[in-house]
Amino acid sequence: PQLGLLLISLVLVIIVNAAELAQPFIVQIIIDKYLKLGQMAETLQPIITLSLFYLGSVMIASILQIVQSYLMAKMGQNTLMEIRRQVFRHILHMPMRILDRYSSGRLITRATNDVETLNELFADVIVNLFRDIFLLIGIATMMLILNWQMALIAFVTTPLIALVTVLIRTKLRRNFIVMKQLIGQINGFFAENIAGMRLVQIFNREAAKHREFDQLNTDYCDKTLVQIRLNSLMRPLMEVINNLGIVLLIWFGLRGMTGGTLQIGVLYAFTAYIRRFFEPINDLAEKYSSIQSAAVSADRIFELLDKRDDLEDLQAGDPMPPLQGRVEFRNVWFAYEEEQWVLRDVSFVMNPGESAAIVGATGAGKSTIISLMLRFYDIQKGSILLDGRDIREFKIVELRRQVAIVLQDVFLFSGSIAENIRLGDEQIDDEQVAEALKLSYADEFINRLSKQMATHVTERGSTFSAGQRQLLSFARAIARRPSIFILDEATANIDTETEQLIQQSIAQVTARCTTIIIAHRLSTIRHSDQILVMADGRLVEIGDHDTLLRHNGRYAELYRAQFAD
Repeated sequence: PQLGLLLISLVLVIIVNAAELAQPFIVQIIIDKYLKLGQMAETLQPIITLSLFYLGSVMIASILQIVQSYLMAKMGQNTLMEIRRQVFRHILHMPMRILDRYSSGRLITRATNDVETLNELFADVIVNLFRDIFLLIGIATMMLILNWQMALIAFVTTPLIALVTVLIRTKLRRNFIVMKQLIGQINGFFAENIAGMRLVQIFNREAAKHREFDQLNTDYCDKTLVQIRLNSLMRPLMEVINNLGIVLLIWFGLRGMTGGTLQIGVLYAFTAYIRRFFEPINDLAEKYSSIQSAAVSADRIFELLDKRDDLEDLQAGDPMPPLQGRVEFRNVWFAYEEEQWVLRDVSFVMNPGESAAIVGATGAGKSTIISLMLRFYDIQKGSILLDGRDIREFKIVELRRQVAIVLQDVFLFSGSIAENIRLGDEQIDDEQVAEALKLSYADEFINRLSKQMATHVTERGSTFSAGQRQLLSFARAIARRPSIFILDEATANIDTETEQLIQQSIAQVTARCTTIIIAHRLSTIRHSDQILVMADGRLVEIGDHDTLLRHNGRYAELYRAQFAD
């Protein structure tokens, strides 16, 4: 569809430029051929006819230029809409090992500021770019046809314009790259501090954070002023060069008229053409800052879109049958960075319907095990098996459909409670949502709300307590009826009453699926079928609660440390 709009626009540009180029030529014919003293009566009819042609060319150019500008703007907006769609879709599907390298501010800048810069390019530059290029070619051709010697005089200043443009362009581009980096840092600073504002105020860091932001803001302002100075320099220099060309043209033309080798109509036409010749050049020079900014933004956007990883596409692989729930890690080694092993030769087996708890100090590798099961990352050595098959054989999208997780940090989206439970999964109907809320014991507080499941959730669920948000997160996982259920520190930040509700819910859920629990509170996992004890990326102990206490190893140390009293 965009190619069709482009072709129509190009045809209209050619017609518009032809109409505009004809205007000085028509006047030249009138002056040199028909405006002769004493013969006005004889030449009046041709003059009227040519004048009507002139008027018609003006009308045609004006009307078609409006249509062409609209078509180009429409093409630009359609293109930008597709770029936004691709950027967001790409971010949604980017592997975690790539997302880890980007701050939220950098991603937001690419999806908003950089795309908006491209919008300015399409709205302000692309609309006129083709017209300017064709106009330059057309004017140069007409001047060569009228008088090639005068055309060469007019072209003398072109290399000087090119030199000035290249010199200023280089500085503009370098400055724009720095400006884009700074605006990314500013966006990231805003996002980070808005998310952590409560902590900033608790520790009285408002003044310190203001100083940090003021430095970023000042740096960006300084670079913007450099940009303004360079842009303000461009226009006057172009005007001086343009007028130099006109002076040379008039001087040469007057000499030709004095010698009888040049007619006054040709001089008029040349003066008109030279003015129009420099108009698109001036326009391109003025818009150069927009072009530079858009070029930098486009580089940043396509640098993001070109990011690839060794993970297969979400839809690649074999269809996954309903899982029984057998989980096996077989000699698994994993590193986020090369040779910096986070997991070292980890092996364990969980049978369908069993529950296993993973414990250990911070940084022992507990959460990494969960990330690998969901294929946020792929392992370097060994294999992870579900029902006896390597998880890399399955489609990622189907794998994640059968594995549900409840995280310590709950994220709720703007929308209704029911929409937060479904998360866009149309297979989950209202009955399943209600069942999930009941199993998670979230229905007790939801039923007290006036709109119940239709109640609107504000950003991040700020109107609910931490315990209520966690119950909703728990219901979200239950609604998917998973074969494998994972709780990653799910009860770490909630009150005792809510924890008891979740423990009751866990007892019901674990009866029908395999359950993995990561916990620091050892009291919450003592009834697990097996407990995996991690230390420095290795599985150092495995067994049930009583067995590990009798073993008097690492788990016993952790248990005594928590229950020393």
